[in-house]
Amino acid sequence: MSLPEPPTVPRCYRHPDREGGRSCTRCGKPACSDCLVQAAVGSHCLDCAKAARPDVKTRAQLFNSRQLTPVTSAVIVINVAVFLWMVVADSATMSGRATQAHYDLSLWPPAMFYNGEWYRLVTSGFVHFGIVHIGFNMFALWQLGQLVERAMSTVQFMLLYVAALLGGSLGALVVEGTTLKITAGASGAVFGLLGAAAVGLHRRGVNVLSTGIGTALMLNLFITFSISSISIGGHLGGLVAGAICGFVMLPPKWNTYPKWVAWATPLAVIAVSIAASVLVVKSFDFPPN
Repeated sequence: MSLPEPPTVPRCYRHPDREGGRSCTRCGKPACSDCLVQAAVGSHCLDCAKAARPDVKTRAQLFNSRQLTPVTSAVIVINVAVFLWMVVADSATMSGRATQAHYDLSLWPPAMFYNGEWYRLVTSGFVHFGIVHIGFNMFALWQLGQLVERAMSTVQFMLLYVAALLGGSLGALVVEGTTLKITAGASGAVFGLLGAAAVGLHRRGVNVLSTGIGTALMLNLFITFSISSISIGGHLGGLVAGAICGFVMLPPKWNTYPKWVAWATPLAVIAVSIAASVLVVKSFDFPPN
């Protein structure tokens, strides 16, 4: 009686001198442990793993999607740098007391009326009163920036942010300009991002009040009207400017505008905000200097 042939041990498809203890769950080829990689289901041989990799364009898109939003990150860095510079110049900045730097950079109508210091329309958006003030604003900016900046190009988001900032400055001048108080903070621009996000969701058929954006909007509006030290005009001005831009810059896919409109809208809001701010300040009845 002849004995049966011993079973043939499968060999690795890349290394014939090695036993292939397992097989690729995709193509079935036997492979050694060095030639198998873990997959979502089972293990794949090196050839199948390479074939399953996304192409270069897709990998680049995935890489970019994981990156920090550049404008949001840059704005936060600038705000923090300005705050640290103010703290070094005067430690009272930490506690929220107004320092000389606040009077030099904040929105202060007399300085604009008498000296033409219109740069305050922008610099006021990077000045804060105390660690709590900047901490809350930067946290909100980070959260909203991650959402809104990813929905448009980097330059468009930068224009949106500037439009919201200047809209907030205009609102502060209109509502609180005659009180002669100094106004500062990034909250006007943050409210602009909040308004843009809310309008963008609404245009896509989403019930904003059922989302975190709607909750944040209602909560922040309540805080705005509840705390006397908060600039109502700055928050509402930024909110309106951002909402106007968001209506055009974040349309639904089935109802888009020509590309140039998405660029022209924030530029128009910026121009109108600057011109209106100048007219508002010039209309104030300040006594002769």
